[in-house]
Amino acid sequence: MPAPSGETSSELRSRARAILRRLSKVCPDARCALDFTTPLELLVATILSAQCTDERVNMVTPALFAKYRSARDYASATQAEMEADIHSIGMFRRKAWALREACAQIHDTYGGEVPSTMEELLALPGVARKTANVVLGNAFGIPTGVVVDTHVFRLAHRMGFTDQVYREKVEAELMDLWPKSQWVNAAHVFILHGRQVCVARKPLCTVCAVADLCPKLSAPKPK
Repeated sequence: MPAPSGETSSELRSRARAILRRLSKVCPDARCALDFTTPLELLVATILSAQCTDERVNMVTPALFAKYRSARDYASATQAEMEADIHSIGMFRRKAWALREACAQIHDTYGGEVPSTMEELLALPGVARKTANVVLGNAFGIPTGVVVDTHVFRLAHRMGFTDQVYREKVEAELMDLWPKSQWVNAAHVFILHGRQVCVARKPLCTVCAVADLCPKLSAPKPK
């Protein structure tokens, strides 16, 4: 079946890999934007990041990580205490509950260690596939998929990689474009490009390093 851009699967895959190669050179330092030092810290930060900017999360987590050192510490906190600690984060009540419940399960079931499989992570409260992908790829170095946040979702459509509406279907199509070894880096690179150049309201096509590879009419084409 032809891609949304009208290319064959082979042509689309070739273009997608060319885009990733070029953007990786332009953004060699692209990495997870959430600050963390342990799998538990990354799990906590990623749960907090839902519908919230990474910058805001990074403002809250230093004090949080200093106060709560283990899964047991989070699980032992009261709901009111956790809400107070993360009150500047959107949906703080729901997230406070998720942190406490997820960490209680980590403490009781996994001896305080964050599990390292997709199935186990998805069983934790507050953890969906995107969060699991972030933790597995960045804390454990296990590529299980392509993180599809708002930036990756936008770029995937603008670049003609997909026309899917549901994020898991977008992810499946992106996973088919790049080798598994590049899934984690692809997300980092596309997120950074989406923040700096291919922004939501008015993409900066005139300074885009991959404008000649973008099928959208908003991108200038070589003469």
